[in-house]
Amino acid sequence: MRRLGDLEAEIMDRLWKWDRPATVREVVDDINKDRELAYTTVMTVANILYQKGWLLRTKQGRAWLYTPVRSREAYSAALMEDALGASEDRSAALAHFVEGMTDDEVAALRKALRDAGRRGDSRGPG
Repeated sequence: MRRLGDLEAEIMDRLWKWDRPATVREVVDDINKDRELAYTTVMTVANILYQKGWLLRTKQGRAWLYTPVRSREAYSAALMEDALGASEDRSAALAHFVEGMTDDEVAALRKALRDAGRRGDSRGPG
């Protein structure tokens, strides 16, 4: 999976934070609080994100409402998977990654591994 471009990430960030469908106008107005950006630029990038499968859109009057398809966490997980896949030794890359984690992150990882193990047990034999 390719990493999002700067403006793509900026748009997705707002939609993830808002956790609700939003129009291009809402996104543009929020971005323009920090820097000037044309409506058509954001509309074009939102359409690209839709075509790439990152956003769903539904018509509301004359405007499109955009909603993320995946969560921010799912996006981050896919980036981590790609990063691990870039290594010839996934185990070593994972070990290096874990070495840099905080105690809280290690605890969260342990919990995630326990939870994943429980889900695997509930599926039964292959």
